[in-house]
Amino acid sequence: MHADAPSPIPQSVSPGGENALRLIAAARQYTLALLADIDDAAWFVQPPGCPSHVAWQVGHLAMAEYGLALLRLRGKLPEDAEFITNDFIRTFKKTSTPQGAADRYPSPQALRDCLSAVHARVLVEVPHCDDAQLDEPLPEPFLAYATKLGSLHFCHAHEMLHAGQIGLIRRLLGKPPLR
Repeated sequence: MHADAPSPIPQSVSPGGENALRLIAAARQYTLALLADIDDAAWFVQPPGCPSHVAWQVGHLAMAEYGLALLRLRGKLPEDAEFITNDFIRTFKKTSTPQGAADRYPSPQALRDCLSAVHARVLVEVPHCDDAQLDEPLPEPFLAYATKLGSLHFCHAHEMLHAGQIGLIRRLLGKPPLR
């Protein structure tokens, strides 16, 4: 999908789910725009004084969208391993520390593919949740919201936070700001 193309929101989405999906899609479009002109070779560069790199940020976003928008809504399914593995989740979980060595990570293309596959699955599955399902409480721990719909809203906020980090890494790599 082109960075400027809107993510398609399915027609049969509940009102709560539609709003959440629009926010998630807008955050993703911004992330993709930030990534569009970063060469693959720069994805593993940790600029001086920066504790992260683009590859970790992208992997973390894929892992987080999976957790916040799929695991929290319907739990883990065996077929999830087709697009995100347990090893991938361990590599990019919130307590992981970005490492500069590219051989510790999937390739930039594999990271893009996972990011895209998770997002596509979210756009397919969330529309099947009605507002009553989205209002169901989450088990603890949860960070900001106690419902499944809240988890979707946090997904968008979380992506925007990491888009800001990608934006900073872009600048440290010598790229111009987008906005």
